Amino acid sequence: MSVYLYRLARWAFRRRRTVLAVWILAAAVAITLSVVGGGKTDNTFTVPGTESQQATNLLKKKLPALSGGQTQVVFATHGSTKVTDPSYKAGIEAAVKNLKTVPQVGLVTDPFESKSISKNGHVALGSVQFNAQPPDVKTSTLDAVKAAVVPAQDAGVEVEYSGSVYPGWELKISEVPEMVGILVAFVILTITFGALVAAGLPILTAIIGIVVTLMSISALASVMTIASTSTTVATMLGLSCGIDYGLFILARHRNNLLTGMSIEDSVALAAGTSGSSVVFAALTVMIALCGLSVVGIPFLTVMGLAAAGAVLVALLIALTLMPAMLGFAGNKVARFISTPLRPGHHENVAQIAATEPERTFGAAWARFVVRFKVPLLIGGIAVLVALAVPSTKMELGLPSGSSQPKKNTARKAYDLITDNFGPGFNAALLVVADGVPNADAAAPITTALAKVPGVVSAAPMAAGNDVTVIRVIPSTGPNDQQTTHLVNRIRDERSTIEGNTGAAILVGGTAASNIDVSSKLSSALPVFLVVVVGLAFILLTLAFRTILIPIKSIVGFLLSVFAAFGAQVAVFQWGWGERLFGIPPSETISFLPILMLAIIFGLSSDYEVFVVSRIKEDFTKNGDALKAVERGTGLAARVVTAAALIMFSIFVAFMFTDDPTVKAIGFSFAVGVLLDAFVVRLTLVPALMAIVRAKIWYHPRWFDRYVPDLDIEGDRLQHRVGTSDSPPPADEPTAVH
Repeated sequence: MSVYLYRLARWAFRRRRTVLAVWILAAAVAITLSVVGGGKTDNTFTVPGTESQQATNLLKKKLPALSGGQTQVVFATHGSTKVTDPSYKAGIEAAVKNLKTVPQVGLVTDPFESKSISKNGHVALGSVQFNAQPPDVKTSTLDAVKAAVVPAQDAGVEVEYSGSVYPGWELKISEVPEMVGILVAFVILTITFGALVAAGLPILTAIIGIVVTLMSISALASVMTIASTSTTVATMLGLSCGIDYGLFILARHRNNLLTGMSIEDSVALAAGTSGSSVVFAALTVMIALCGLSVVGIPFLTVMGLAAAGAVLVALLIALTLMPAMLGFAGNKVARFISTPLRPGHHENVAQIAATEPERTFGAAWARFVVRFKVPLLIGGIAVLVALAVPSTKMELGLPSGSSQPKKNTARKAYDLITDNFGPGFNAALLVVADGVPNADAAAPITTALAKVPGVVSAAPMAAGNDVTVIRVIPSTGPNDQQTTHLVNRIRDERSTIEGNTGAAILVGGTAASNIDVSSKLSSALPVFLVVVVGLAFILLTLAFRTILIPIKSIVGFLLSVFAAFGAQVAVFQWGWGERLFGIPPSETISFLPILMLAIIFGLSSDYEVFVVSRIKEDFTKNGDALKAVERGTGLAARVVTAAALIMFSIFVAFMFTDDPTVKAIGFSFAVGVLLDAFVVRLTLVPALMAIVRAKIWYHPRWFDRYVPDLDIEGDRLQHRVGTSDSPPPADEPTAVH
């Protein structure tokens, strides 16, 4: 492999203008398709085959007016005034009348006719049922909903919205996290390389990759359903992996330059050596992300494929555009910053890293780990296990109004409903009775539902075409475990509830749909873990031609990911982050664990490949397992540290958004990357390899016959070109900081 990457990089270097033009053209085409297609992402989570989806499909067929998205309109007054006061009531009634004329609206519930007035008279609940699914409800329709309630607002009534679709429901994607992440990445790279051109190149190439990826996703959104969080995850990974992959190749290239190689030879050799590690790292991430498709949940499959596409683009950018850009940059990547306080410091550090790597701080850390390997191994595992303890209390659910910021309309609506009606009114269930001609015929079912423990009320909502929809109000909120038990109880006792009516009932509605999604995701976790870990085990075995390295990698991943789970539960679920980050306590987002397993496993394998490949490279050359751990870890430490800090900063930047889902994803990924890079890969891995020594490279004899040697460390390539960038170190040098 290293030879092919060497040739590809040399080709890209020599035809750099063509390569740059192709990528710019790709970005232009993606932008054009995105603008012409006008696609939009959405926040709807559905799972085919679940009972709630069956209920939706039945309504689409027989009662289309109730098959689409739903908006709950909350009318509220404050102080001594009531919604039943003549002026306020007139404004609300005018608003309800206007809502009935809005396009795509199938049914509007008048709060006065349905008697949905709070006991204190301060809140009235109306609802708007659309005949289109949430992603298909037009922006103009939601604007018309806002315009329709103006009479109520003019009368002095507060109007808030919640439901599966409502004005302001779409996630507004902010560019601020990306900008902050890029700025921090530039600072880190400037410190790492001590040169502005070297710091800017990985960021520039990553931005080009992100433009291609995001515009392509936007174009695809015009012909298929893509969740809004898909773009967030793709941006996180595309940007961080794009910078990291470019960083690894650029770091090797500059070391080659500083040892006297020509620019062209240096670029080609860097891509042939570090590029091999980049390929395996990217393939591992993509396998983990594509593995999300085995879960069988469309929105998660699309999310995984979109993120995998972002990583693939980042890989192609690193292998083609980065060598081309290095050709344009020439010797400028080694033109160092000279500060007045420490003139020549950056150049001195770079020269030492290239020619005397044993004097770097990374090498000093590696020697420290090797010397205190046993206590560091025990202590590191103990820390990770302690952090993982809260993960045993994880409760899954999908975001509700309670998890939104206090200024959000859905949060205001949720609080008004909870305070004035009870939490169950935020978790209304729609029981669809098929085979009853009207509400009177469905009366026995309605009565039976009202008697189920945990039900506050049950009343017919609409009927037609032999279908009756009954609205059931639980006593608990949408993410309360008691609500889940209620849904399961109704389904388990459906034959008793149906009685002799001849009807068949299905439990649906937004709350039931969220419960079904969470249940499906929980049951899919073990299957997903086995498939992804199995495929990655095979890939890592091919990369290092040993069984122990993949096993060690997987165990380390499990430690770091469960520690990240524990931190997420403590901060988001237990409420430890409310004062620090302004995050209201809420359930763990149901798709977050499986997404974390995919992404953190992929990223952890990145660092595993980068560190272990340098150790193997040294061991192959010198045959001393203990010294190989010291030298290999030392050579990888500076670059892995920079890469991990870049990923960490990009993920953390996404916490400074208003969307609770994005906050949770950003925090969880950041903690996972930080723990895996610094505790597992730069501490536990070298400590364990120092204990096991040469036995870590053991493989059965039949490996030589059946497992190909892909030369991931580029040893054969370096012999072929007659160079090596790792001169033997001196004894016990002084660390340079």
